[in-house]
Amino acid sequence: MTYCLGIKVASGLVAIADTRLTSGTEVSSNRKISVHEVENHSLFIMTSGLRSVRDKAITYFKEVLAEQDRSFNKLYKAVNAFGEQVKRVAQEDKASIMANGLNFNLNAIVGGQLEDDDEHKLFLLYPEGNWVEVDQGAPFKIIGNSGYGKPLLFRNLSYDTSLPDALKIGFLAFDATRVSANDVDYPLDVVVYPKDSFHMTEYRLEKDDMDEVSHQWSALLSNSVRKLPTYWMDPIFDKVRSVKH
Repeated sequence: MTYCLGIKVASGLVAIADTRLTSGTEVSSNRKISVHEVENHSLFIMTSGLRSVRDKAITYFKEVLAEQDRSFNKLYKAVNAFGEQVKRVAQEDKASIMANGLNFNLNAIVGGQLEDDDEHKLFLLYPEGNWVEVDQGAPFKIIGNSGYGKPLLFRNLSYDTSLPDALKIGFLAFDATRVSANDVDYPLDVVVYPKDSFHMTEYRLEKDDMDEVSHQWSALLSNSVRKLPTYWMDPIFDKVRSVKH
């Protein structure tokens, strides 16, 4: 399984991707996010799904970028081109993959800004090669193990959230997933893109880097639970105490 989170706020983009790979009983690590920058072309791609499919689609797309990069003046055109490579891999491999009982399940999050984009963009691309663009109403997308981090993101993230706070909330959503699922883990790759900068900053976080933050968050959650008002429970426990054994 995978955990890849893309966030779009007014001031830029945040991308977070775990690196754990599982194949049967084997566990390994591999980078799931790639960054491409040439002058005023700046984009990242995060992928989830079978590693063989991911690697093949990314390799094909890198060849397209090398040959056609300057023809992509808006990010959606690059997303279209990546979608074509996903469909190409599907034509080559999908039948044999499904014949062996596996799913052709490549999903991708693509974010960035090209020279003629009026702002930074974030897209979710499906295995069929089609896509949706992330808007202000729901400023994030997750691929892979998505269930555990969503409540925190829905409650705390908005389009007006600052980039530092977006990264903080994104990490806490990853942490919620990590402690709930054994197929998501460190190292954690982070990419931050400030609006109109045409430059992405990449950073890798190890477990030792974040242990203190994770433990402090757990303590804050426990303390918050204890501080919640209890008046609403009084009628329930009054009824419990009224029952004679």
